Amino acid sequence: MTRYADIPKPIRSGIVIVDPERGTPQRIIVLQFNPDTLERSVAPQSAGGGGDAGGGGSGGDRNEALRLQGPAQETWKFTAEIDATDQLDVAAPDGIHPQLAVLEMLVQPTTAQLREASRLSQKGTIEISPIETPLTLFTWGSKRVMPVRLTELSVNESAFDVNLNPIRASLSIGLKVLTVSDLPAGHRGAELYLAHLAQKERLARAASAGQLGSLGLSGTGIGTGR
Repeated sequence: MTRYADIPKPIRSGIVIVDPERGTPQRIIVLQFNPDTLERSVAPQSAGGGGDAGGGGSGGDRNEALRLQGPAQETWKFTAEIDATDQLDVAAPDGIHPQLAVLEMLVQPTTAQLREASRLSQKGTIEISPIETPLTLFTWGSKRVMPVRLTELSVNESAFDVNLNPIRASLSIGLKVLTVSDLPAGHRGAELYLAHLAQKERLARAASAGQLGSLGLSGTGIGTGR
């Protein structure tokens, strides 16, 4: 009989905040439960733009039909669950406020950054650079580790303790994968994206090749009408 101790624990998905200079993790956010589903969208960056609408187009557009301007734009959406009642052995005097705050700070500047921007403004600084957020990685197993920007965070709190601390919540999270088109050359995030893309290439090479016969086509004369 298989014992429960012999069953390997599932790998958790999560978010890693990385120092872009040193490449060292600053914070690791492990999702309490792996999402049941993932919604992914991959949109190519076509060189021809929107193309024509079926009524013909310029010769330039036709020449660009099979060209790409850069990496595809990839987005992820999923629902994460946080439940303090599932961890009754862990003290939670603030409910799940801390877990929610960690995720919300991914899209918030810190008070120190805001105070510094205010100080520069009061000194008469004409141009103040936008506040830079940390380099964020989303991990879904060892084969999916990619730099991302959080684009959506919608929180549905559904249970509270006697002090009105939330103890259960469902979070809709949207992520945009950052590519070499989004990051400066030499940025650590750009290198991590290239590693992510190289992993896709390795997996694509491992897929079994199909046969033309399965499509009802012969090996010669394809596309010639024969």
